[in-house]
Amino acid sequence: MNSRMEASLPEPSETMPVTEMVEGFSESLFEILWRRRWTVLLTAVVAMIAGIVYLERATPRFTSTSRIYVEQAGPEVWEKDASGVVTRWTNYLYTQAELLKQTDTLSAALALPGMAGLKTFADVDNPVTKLRRELEVMVGKKDEIINVSFTCPYPDEAAHLVNSVVDAYITKHNERRRNTSAEVVKILREEKTSRDAELKEKLEKMVEFSQANEGLAYGASQESNIIMRRLERFQQALDEAQLATIECKAFYETARKMADDPVGLRQFVEAQRAKGIYIAGANEAASLRAQLQQLERDRGDCLLRLKADAPAILALDAEIGRIEAQIAEVDADFAARQLAVAEEQYQAAVQRQEELAKDLDEQRAAAIALNRQLSQFTLLQSDYEQTLRFCEILDDKIRKLNVDPEVGALTVQIVETAEPATEPSEPQKARTMGLALCLGLFAGVGLGLLREWKDQRLRSTQEISALLGLPVLGVVPSMTAPKQTLAIRGQKVRISPDSREAEAFRTVRTALFFGRPKDEARTILMTSPAPGEGKTMMVANLGIAIAQAGQRTLIIDTDFRRPTLHRIFDLYRQAKGLSSVLAGRMGLDEAIEHLGMANLDVLTCGPDVPNPAELLNSNRFAEVVKTLAQQYDRVLIDSPPVIAVADAQILAALCDVTILVLRAQQSTRRVSMQACDSLAGVGGRILGVVVNDVPRRSDRYGYSSGYGYHDYNYRSGGDGHTRKKTPIVEIGGRSERKTKGQLERLRAGLMPDAVPADSPHD
Repeated sequence: MNSRMEASLPEPSETMPVTEMVEGFSESLFEILWRRRWTVLLTAVVAMIAGIVYLERATPRFTSTSRIYVEQAGPEVWEKDASGVVTRWTNYLYTQAELLKQTDTLSAALALPGMAGLKTFADVDNPVTKLRRELEVMVGKKDEIINVSFTCPYPDEAAHLVNSVVDAYITKHNERRRNTSAEVVKILREEKTSRDAELKEKLEKMVEFSQANEGLAYGASQESNIIMRRLERFQQALDEAQLATIECKAFYETARKMADDPVGLRQFVEAQRAKGIYIAGANEAASLRAQLQQLERDRGDCLLRLKADAPAILALDAEIGRIEAQIAEVDADFAARQLAVAEEQYQAAVQRQEELAKDLDEQRAAAIALNRQLSQFTLLQSDYEQTLRFCEILDDKIRKLNVDPEVGALTVQIVETAEPATEPSEPQKARTMGLALCLGLFAGVGLGLLREWKDQRLRSTQEISALLGLPVLGVVPSMTAPKQTLAIRGQKVRISPDSREAEAFRTVRTALFFGRPKDEARTILMTSPAPGEGKTMMVANLGIAIAQAGQRTLIIDTDFRRPTLHRIFDLYRQAKGLSSVLAGRMGLDEAIEHLGMANLDVLTCGPDVPNPAELLNSNRFAEVVKTLAQQYDRVLIDSPPVIAVADAQILAALCDVTILVLRAQQSTRRVSMQACDSLAGVGGRILGVVVNDVPRRSDRYGYSSGYGYHDYNYRSGGDGHTRKKTPIVEIGGRSERKTKGQLERLRAGLMPDAVPADSPHD
C-alpha cells in the first residue's frame, strides 16, 4: 500500500518556477457558460422584458398590397432567334418596378382626388419623398407579378395610397406607349432604305465576279464536279501504275539475282505464269530434259547386263553428254532473254507512272485555281443572301406594325386591388420576441464570457492542478456556521472527529504521510498566497490529526504580524513564545506549551518584535528548527502569506516541504502562481495544495461528485433494516472504497510499517 500511495503523488516542486512547468488549463465553452448561466439567463430575461415594453409602446402599422400583371408583347421589333440577334428587353419587370416609384408617378398619384388631407402626411413637408421611401415594390421570382405595398398607422389610407399609385402608373404607361409604334415604323423604314441600297451593291459585285471567271459560266457546282471526277480517275490510274511498277521491279531484281542459276530462274518463271508472264523456249527445254531422263533410264538398264566400258554404254554416255550441253545452252539463252524482258517491262512501268503523276499534278493545280474562285464567289453570295434575309425581316415587321399599331405594347392588368388590412403587420410580436430572445442570449453569452475573463479566481481542483502543476492533497468543506468560533474551527478534528471536516483533514494527513518519506518531511511549512485563506486553522487541525496518529507533533506560529494560533488553543503569547527563545530570554523547553492532547505541543510566536524577518533569517532560528525536528516526529510551521512579506520564503528554504493553502472562490490565478514561483525561487519544495472553505454543495472542488470523504453514516434501508454504507475514500487523486477496519486505520493515521505483521495491507 505504501508504494501505491507514494506513486499516486508527484514529487514536490524544488526549484523550477510554476510558470515553466504548467501546461495550462482550459475549459469547454459549455462549462464556462454553465457557470455563468445566471448571467446569461438574467440578460435574456431583461431583453425579453425590453421586447415586451417595446411591443406595448409601439404604434401598430397596417400594410395594404396590390398585385399587377405586366406582360411584354412588344414592341418586339426583332424575334429572339432572327439572325442571332436578341433585342428583347429582359429586365423590363424590374424597370417597371422602378417606374412605379418614379417621382412623376408618385406626384400624379398624390394629385388624384381624395388624396388631400391624409393623416399619413400630416406632419410631412415632402409627401412624395416619404411615399417613395416607404412604398415597397417587389417583383415575383417565379412569375411576372409585381407587388405594390405601403405601410402606415391608418389601414384605409394605406389601401387608398397603393391603389392611387397603381392607377397613376397605368395612366403614365398608356401615355408613353401611344407614340411608340409610330417611332418604331419610322426607324424601320429608314433602316430598310439603307439595307436595300446595300443589297443592290452586293448583287452587282457577285455578277461582275461571275462574268470575269469563265470557269463559273456553267455553274460553280457543275464545274467543280467535273474536275473532282477527273482527279479521282487520275489518282486511281496512278495508284495502279505504282503497284505495277513495284511488281515489275521485284520481278526484274529477282531475275537479275538468279541469272547464274538457270534452273532456279526457270522454276521462278514457271511460278509467275499465273500472273500472265510467259517466255518462249520453255517447251524446248522440257523436251531435252525428257530425252535426258530416257537416256539415263536406258543406261541403267544396260548396266544390268553389260559392263561400264561396253560400247553400248559408252555410246549412251556420249549421247547423255550431248543432251546436257544442249540443255545448258538453252537455259543460258532462256535466262538472258527473260532478264531482258523483265528489264523492259520495268522501264515501261516507270515511264507510265511518271506520265500519270504529271497529269495528276496538272489537274490538281486546275482544281485549286477553281476552288479559289469558288471560295470568293461563295463569300459574295453568302453576304448577299444575309442582307436579303435582313431586308425581308424588315419588310415583315413594317407590315405588321402598319396593320396593328398596338402590336408589342406592354399589357398591364390589376390582379388584386389593395384592401384595408384588418390586422397590424408591425410590430410582429413573434419576430420581435424571438429577436429579443436571441439578442438577449448573445448579449448574455458575451457578458458571461467577459465576466469569466475578468474573474481570475481558481474554481476547481482540476484547474488548480493544471495551472500550478501541483497535486491537490485535499479539500476542506466550509466551516462558517454562526456558532462555530475560531477555537471550534481550529480544533474541529478533536471536537467533531466524525464530521466531514475532520475526515477532510485526515485525508490531508494521509496524503502527507504517503507523499514523502517521514525523514524527508519532518518540518512542514503551511502558508498561503494571500491573507485570510485559512492557513492557521489548517495548521491547527492538521497538527491534531497527526498527533492522533501517534506521532509527536509541534505547531509553531511564526506569523509575528498577525498571530492567531494562540487564540485557537486559548494560550497567552505575551509571556513566552518563539520570540522569547530567539531573543535568549528563556529556553526552548520552557517556551513550548504542552496541551492536554496527547502527542501535541504548541510554540506560539511570543511577544511582538519589530523585526520578524531578521529573526526568522537568523542562525539562531535555523538551529531552533533543527533541534525541534530531532525532538518531534513532525514540526508544523504557520507562516505569514507569501505575497505580503518575505517571511514565507525564508521559512520555505529551511523546511523540508511546503503545503500551500488556497481558499475556494477567493484565491486568484495570478497571485497563486506568483506565490508558487516565489517559493520555488528560494528552493522550497512544495508538496501540494489544500483547498479550504469549499461550499458543501460545490462539485467544482470534489463535493457532490466524489472528491474527499463521502458520508458513511448508518442508514435505514427500505426494508426497515439498518444498512451500513461503505465509505469511498479518495487519496492522491484516486477513489477507493474502504471497509470499517481500513477506515479506522486511516483515521488513526497508521503508516504501513505500523500495521501488525499479520494484518493484511490495503
